[in-house]
Amino acid sequence: MLRHMSEFPSARLPLTQLPAWQALKVHFAEVENLELRGLFAQDAARGERMTAEGAGLYLDYSKNRVTDETLRLLLQLVREAGVEARRDAMFGGERINVTENRAVLHTALRAPRGATVQVDGQNVVPDVQEVLDRLSDFAQGVRAGTWTGSTGKPIRNIVNIGIGGSDLGPVMAHEALKHYADRNLTLRFVSNVDGTDLVEKTRDLNPEETLFIVSSKTFTTQETMANARSARVWLLAGLGKVQDENATIAKHFVAVSTNATEVSTFGIDTANMFGFWDWVGGRYSMDSAIGLSLMIAIGPEGFRELLAGFHDMDEHFRTAPLEENLPVLLGVLGVWYRNFFGAQTHAVLPYDQYLAYFPAYLQQLDMESNGKHVTLTGEHVNYDTGPVVWGQPGTNGQHAFYQLIHQGTALIPCDFLGFCQTLNPLPPHHDLLMANVFAQTEALAFGKTLEQVQAEGVGADLAPHRVFEGNRPTNTLLADRLTPRVLGALIALYEHKVFVQGAIWNINSFDQWGVELGKVLAGKIVPELQAEGEPELGHDSSTNALIRRYRARRG
Repeated sequence: MLRHMSEFPSARLPLTQLPAWQALKVHFAEVENLELRGLFAQDAARGERMTAEGAGLYLDYSKNRVTDETLRLLLQLVREAGVEARRDAMFGGERINVTENRAVLHTALRAPRGATVQVDGQNVVPDVQEVLDRLSDFAQGVRAGTWTGSTGKPIRNIVNIGIGGSDLGPVMAHEALKHYADRNLTLRFVSNVDGTDLVEKTRDLNPEETLFIVSSKTFTTQETMANARSARVWLLAGLGKVQDENATIAKHFVAVSTNATEVSTFGIDTANMFGFWDWVGGRYSMDSAIGLSLMIAIGPEGFRELLAGFHDMDEHFRTAPLEENLPVLLGVLGVWYRNFFGAQTHAVLPYDQYLAYFPAYLQQLDMESNGKHVTLTGEHVNYDTGPVVWGQPGTNGQHAFYQLIHQGTALIPCDFLGFCQTLNPLPPHHDLLMANVFAQTEALAFGKTLEQVQAEGVGADLAPHRVFEGNRPTNTLLADRLTPRVLGALIALYEHKVFVQGAIWNINSFDQWGVELGKVLAGKIVPELQAEGEPELGHDSSTNALIRRYRARRG
């Protein structure tokens, strides 16, 4: 019998009352001022010993301010918080999204053909594979030129219209896997309701060769549908007079949605509607039909390699011992800094230009998932939850914000991501790039003392400015090469890290009610901005004044 996840929280004490948490508080007071210099001096093998490997990824976590006892207590916290039971409930299709009474089964999207993943007693894998097969056929048709626009010309431009999870995942993955993409195709991504986004993304495109993918589960998302309607106007205006408007739209628009009525009303042939399920959260949907634009770019085989990488990490997370489990280790280290050191932010620093959008993607994954202030049972938390996630590719970031990480007053744990092989051999670029990865983590860990600065002959007045305190924690993640499979594993690693932290904090990582209020209020304000005459405004004095000023000055 399936259990509702509301049964799970009552089985554990509040987080701060768990024995492991209490022990960590005592332990933190003992180790808070330990320095990495000393930890490495005491243990010559620390750099080889504090590592873990799985799904093609290698993690060095030795440059963290932890001892073996710290790790033992953090993993004991995982056990006492019931993380393993909640993980198994997620993989088992139980309704762990308690506020929406839904299963959380993005892992089923990448389960291999023939696997069994049940939701309410039904194996969902055949349905997932059926959609994947339809997506593959469609993508192959576009790539081969057999899917043509209304005038018979092959499609050369694909514009994905979505927002949030319907945009961030595809745009990040397309950039990350551009090396593997068909360069005869132009892919663009429109998300912002600011008309500039759509105008600039379509300015140089030929409507006869352009396909729009409208991604919205309900097909009512305000920003997405505003952009879709304007894209429709752009297309019809560019094509000139057409005999059958709906037939024209059907050749240039497809939908990723579950609302057949709205899709059909828009003019899209429901035969070209690709669905997904309510157990797929938006920020976890990149490997569903939401990834259609990516599949067109890299091909169905490349997309299935991506899914295989996701599944590799799913299996690692599900089966590896906690001591060797990459998502668990990253998760508990994040809890250690957030809840005991008080670190408010976490930087993700990929040393690969293809991963330029990866930090932005993780912002939504982490901050929308764990930016919560109540527990699963609705009680206000009395501890910090999700950090602010940010970052930029190296080496650009080194000349922007690394100064603050090295010598500022805030403790900012960092993840450094690098690859042993480059996709674009251009000597000596990759050696220079990776030298910076290793140098930055070394500098952050060990710094430079006043004595070292003075030994270099720096005068007393300048010496304090040249001191690096060090003791700044980092993780280093290495893979051999950025491939679709490795990217899938990397994304799943962070998905499951976020899950581990949410489970420890006893919050629901799979809803996003904080997104709703602003949408509701915007829906009320839109008609006030568009009304004839002076509308009666019932907001606060600031909002009322801003609306009036905008109406008076917009021209």
